[in-house]
Amino acid sequence: MNSSILIDIRQLRIGMYIQLDLGWMHHPFPVSSFRVASAEQIATLRELGLTEVRYVPKKSDPDLRDLPLPPVGGPEDAPPPDAAGAVREATAPAPLAASADPAADEAAARRRRLLEAQNRALALCNQRFGEATRRYVELEKLVVELPERARTDGELLVAGCVTDLLNNGDSVIRLLSEGVGESGALHPVNVLVVSLLLGKALGMKAEDLQDLGVAALLHDLGKMRLPDAFKNALPHMPAPDRTRYEGHVRESVALASRMGLGKPVLLAIAQHHEMVDGSGFPMRLTAHDLSRPGQVLALVNHYDRLCSPGSGMGGLTPHEALSVIFAQHKARFDAVVLGAFIRMMGVYPPGSIVQLVNDRYAIVASVNSSRPLRPKVIVHDPRVPKDEAPILDLETVPELGIRRSLKPAQLPREALDYLSPRKRICYFFERAVAAVPDEGGA
Repeated sequence: MNSSILIDIRQLRIGMYIQLDLGWMHHPFPVSSFRVASAEQIATLRELGLTEVRYVPKKSDPDLRDLPLPPVGGPEDAPPPDAAGAVREATAPAPLAASADPAADEAAARRRRLLEAQNRALALCNQRFGEATRRYVELEKLVVELPERARTDGELLVAGCVTDLLNNGDSVIRLLSEGVGESGALHPVNVLVVSLLLGKALGMKAEDLQDLGVAALLHDLGKMRLPDAFKNALPHMPAPDRTRYEGHVRESVALASRMGLGKPVLLAIAQHHEMVDGSGFPMRLTAHDLSRPGQVLALVNHYDRLCSPGSGMGGLTPHEALSVIFAQHKARFDAVVLGAFIRMMGVYPPGSIVQLVNDRYAIVASVNSSRPLRPKVIVHDPRVPKDEAPILDLETVPELGIRRSLKPAQLPREALDYLSPRKRICYFFERAVAAVPDEGGA
């Protein structure tokens, strides 16, 4: 346990680790627990009207942990000495009553603007993903009787995604809300989104992204003709059942061919379960036989199935899925494609449950593909209602990193209920720009 003590605000000094007993709407700092790094932070704390702060000796600078606190009662503008007896520069405290309300009001206003922007961005991603799943469901209804109409609808859906992605510049990979979209279309649309992101990361041009996206969207169409019991690969499947399941690849290619789709699309669909080491199916192809879109689609499809098996079994967390692919399945995938995927998703992909270095629990909300090691997270804070929880950009808090990844079962019940880990991981992309200009941005 890291015990804390209340100290007078006048005893505060640089290097002390403090915890603010304030809601996030009432202070301007990105987190409520941090090590004081500057005289400006001390001045800001005083301007908030605080008379006491909670001090954690064990997390403070080593030279301050056992240092007796200076007595309170001397001149208020005398800065405390450091461990060596030298005086650190500090800004004289402002009169508390005169400036407390304006500072708190401004902090609250900034927080509200940030929360509103975050909610708008998430709602837009949810809406676009949900609309894509509804359009896929309609496409499935058309594909047998009106294959050309189905082709047009699918190509238009993908073209819209490609245009948006290419116009975004840097993209943020965003975790979506639980329960978004049509359940029967979550896998194909999720594979579409992530495949396009990976294709862009690999430098594919618009035309190639279009073919990749159409193949990703339609890769499992053949499962329409399978009973539910054969739509997912299960451990220890009897050989006849396994053969019937693997037949969905052939059926998907046949339906796509009836739609009049071109060779690059048909090839990628045919290869979405093939692996570079020859361990895939149905043709047991190896690296030199595989197209780049086929390699991308095989990796993204595999990742999504690890996170969301689709057979009633529990999936892996995104961090676990990425770790399993890299540690156990690395030989199955092209090294260039896998490397780009790992860089794009980050060490902790969206949806991963983590513990921060300050012991707080969090869920990764989004990853900027150009800064994958510093994701944005939603932090468990019992003082803040879960529907008002802000997204913390770790890029803006260099001293606050991720200590480890966790499984949902490792979370305390309160944190589990608050963070609500997704049973089904779904992603969309958004422009990687600051939501609120005066917040410092992402």
